[in-house]
Amino acid sequence: MRRGFRCLAGLLAITLAVPAGLVAQTGPSGGDIVGYGEIHHPTIGRDGMVVSQNAIATRVGVEILRKGGNAVDAAVATAFALAVTLPRAGNVGGGGYMLIHMAPTADRPAQTIAIDYYGQAPRATTPDLLLDATGRFDRDKGYSMKGVAIPGTVAGLWEAHQRFGKLRWGTLIAPAIALARNGVVLSDDEAKATAEQAKAMADDPGAMAAFFKPGGVAYRAGELFRQPDLAWSLKQIAARGRDGFYKGPVAERLVAGVKAGGGIIDAADLAGYRAIVSQPIWSDYRGQRIAYMPPTASGVTVAEAMNILEHFPLAETGWGSAATLHTVAEAVKIAWSDRRLVGGAPDWNTPTKGLASKGFAAERAKLIQRDKTLGTATLPDGNPYPYESRDTTHFSVADAAGNAVTNTYTLSASYGAHVVAPGTGFLLNNSFGNLAWGLRGAGREATQPVPGKRVGSTITPIIVFRDDKPWLLTGTPGGGYIIATMVQLLSNVIDHRLNIAEAAQRPRINQSGPGAPIELEPGFSPDIVPLLEARGHDVKPSATMGSTQSIMVTNGLFLGAADTRRPDALALGVR
Repeated sequence: MRRGFRCLAGLLAITLAVPAGLVAQTGPSGGDIVGYGEIHHPTIGRDGMVVSQNAIATRVGVEILRKGGNAVDAAVATAFALAVTLPRAGNVGGGGYMLIHMAPTADRPAQTIAIDYYGQAPRATTPDLLLDATGRFDRDKGYSMKGVAIPGTVAGLWEAHQRFGKLRWGTLIAPAIALARNGVVLSDDEAKATAEQAKAMADDPGAMAAFFKPGGVAYRAGELFRQPDLAWSLKQIAARGRDGFYKGPVAERLVAGVKAGGGIIDAADLAGYRAIVSQPIWSDYRGQRIAYMPPTASGVTVAEAMNILEHFPLAETGWGSAATLHTVAEAVKIAWSDRRLVGGAPDWNTPTKGLASKGFAAERAKLIQRDKTLGTATLPDGNPYPYESRDTTHFSVADAAGNAVTNTYTLSASYGAHVVAPGTGFLLNNSFGNLAWGLRGAGREATQPVPGKRVGSTITPIIVFRDDKPWLLTGTPGGGYIIATMVQLLSNVIDHRLNIAEAAQRPRINQSGPGAPIELEPGFSPDIVPLLEARGHDVKPSATMGSTQSIMVTNGLFLGAADTRRPDALALGVR
């Protein structure tokens, strides 16, 4: 027994001897970084870092930082590389959302902006376009050229580079062109994921030509996968910027393919698409200032949930307890119910300030009871207006100068609409189906399909600040799991003081609106189930949720956490 105590004392001595820059607590939170207080530890880097869902793309971004590029340059290069190496989510035929922080320079003050480059309804949109004969949403039409929203990825990346990039645009796309032309060796995960899409893509000649061998034979893990049509498209974009996609040969092939498949996107839709640049939603949680992505992203929903949670002592109730899980689930449930008010122009204005306000959250927090769950009959609609003042993938990038990018972009579903315009080599999104097709009445006004409508998403990249500098960059894919995943990641770091890797790896729950079950990832004790059921929750097991790719910047270090829920992810520092 004495020997055991001596060993424990030795371990404590090692832990306490960690250099000051790597101590367990990095300010008010941050967790055990290189000591032994937590199971998972972040990747430690210096002079900048990239974290993405694909190791090849991460290395492309890091190499751009090593060449003197800034965080925006590295983000652009990473995004285009992901279009080659992770085509089920990385894309040029989809859309997304980006938060950028640029540190102050001698001739420019600090700036933090949001870029919305998500899908948009074409001008020829009609309310019945994606409906079946009974007036309901037709899933087959959604997964076809008819279900494609105007893609925004190239416009969004171009906008970011035009404002803040240092290196030449073509330099940033060159690695992706080389990867597409020369080929990438498929990992087990990517080979399996694509092979499973053979049936879904079978009716689209462009998709079969781009992703399968002749005769529809799937590529196997370890084989070289070349994408010559995608390399051609990327060359046009590299040479002509945004016009290389929205005008000229790529646009012509894209429009021709969409039209041949019964879709409605035309040349004017492409030429007229613009990324939307705005201010983030600013809020705070227990003193930590946070920048959220504004609508049509779901940052406002995460902000509302965090503002509600601020009324409850989660640090005292403890990580993973029934009391904490119940409180988190109820807060997310309330915020989900208020998403009915989140929508896009031209026919809707989201009450963003009201939804993200502390006053509205205080009123909604009063609904939460310690021993009882809210249901459809007991959760009233919220009214934020009095508080007004008139496969998706994520990556995070930070550089040595204090600049930061957190970006989530998507094809909506994994592999999007499963269609490729012949000769382009890239998958097209199915984001158009996110609108309220065939659904009207209360709660559906914000998302009606109208011409020019900006499509909405659960996506929400986040930057948390400390001393007016980016401290935590994070985001996740996951569709309906995104909101709860982000709430828990923030709470894990700020309430429970976990390091960013531990915060990412802990098991998660998911909760959507009233009437939906609370879902539990593997890893929770089975003892928690009856405790939640006693509070009225319908508890369901779930597969893994999300894939957060995060960076914490502290004490001159870059601490990366590549979520192991998805294979092939990598966090890598410049050195």
